[in-house]
Amino acid sequence: MGITLSPQTEQRIRQWIDNSRYPDAETVIDQALQALEDREHAKFLKARELVLAGHNSGPGVELTDGLWEETEREVGDAYQRGDEPPPQVCP
Repeated sequence: MGITLSPQTEQRIRQWIDNSRYPDAETVIDQALQALEDREHAKFLKARELVLAGHNSGPGVELTDGLWEETEREVGDAYQRGDEPPPQVCP
């Protein structure tokens, strides 16, 4: 496979090689792809954890317009008080 890189990207790869961090461009790209795969897997695991937490949080309720309005009101009040959002909202 042939790819074309911008001069900026080539320079970034060259810096990794010149600093003796990696022996060649292929290794730099392999490591970058591995980091990307690791990050995506971590996001998947976090989403799975949040879905499971929601599932285990108790019986569900119907998501009505009234419930949305109440939720928005509660969030707005908490924001006005300066409350920090819970960790499941902003991990």
